[in-house]
Amino acid sequence: MDYYRISAEKLGEDSKIPIVKMVEQGEVFYELALEMIGMIESHNAAGKHTVMILPVGPTGQFPIFVRLVNNKKLSLKNCWFIMMDEYIDENEQWISMENPVSFRRYMEQEVYSKISNDLLMPPEQRICPDPNDPGRTTSLIEELGGVDLCIGGFGINGHIGYNEPQPELSIEEFANLKTRIVDVSVASRIRYAISDLNGAADELPDRIVTVGAWEILSARVLRFGCFRDWHSGVLRKAAYGEVSSEFPGTLVQRHPNALVYASANVVKQPV
Repeated sequence: MDYYRISAEKLGEDSKIPIVKMVEQGEVFYELALEMIGMIESHNAAGKHTVMILPVGPTGQFPIFVRLVNNKKLSLKNCWFIMMDEYIDENEQWISMENPVSFRRYMEQEVYSKISNDLLMPPEQRICPDPNDPGRTTSLIEELGGVDLCIGGFGINGHIGYNEPQPELSIEEFANLKTRIVDVSVASRIRYAISDLNGAADELPDRIVTVGAWEILSARVLRFGCFRDWHSGVLRKAAYGEVSSEFPGTLVQRHPNALVYASANVVKQPV
């Protein structure tokens, strides 16, 4: 694939997704945190609420975000944070928050519990897609007037959220997928077992409830962080490849306000 041979110097030229080339991985996380802070500040000043879809991966932006919120005394009272996804068990219920790979556990321990109570939004505004009523996430977003900002990344197979490749679907069919329970692909399970469970792939749940491509792509602002070595090839395919439900990240090319922050190890030519 020719896009895999785009040099670091040429990366971004004629890209179908704008790419901001950074140096350190920490810069990527800092920029993502600033996107969140800036959106909330401007909406608070205008008396508007803020709706965000947030992943637990990447996570490096969250410690920075928490610190800035507390230091600035930035109120989150009028914010709705919608988690991108959560693993489910064999009974199609959220996995326990005691499970080390629980995304709800991460948000509670590393985000919500570390923000001053006088700044934090009420629990009912901290949303996780519900496997018992997945459509509620979609309807809530519609009730709130849409998503202002979605932070995300690209999976090894191009998935956005946990919207795994479905080549049997047309581009429009894929783009209209909404919050639902899905199977986690073998590629994704292996990838996350390596980073999250030291290779214990059998311990990683194989089903998850995820916001859909519709919720993600309908956000007014999309910001992605690419910081792992393997993102070098994935980003090039997402930004230069043909739009296809076989590699969901390519659908981001059609978004009017999307941008990717990429660290130097990602910018380098993969092959």
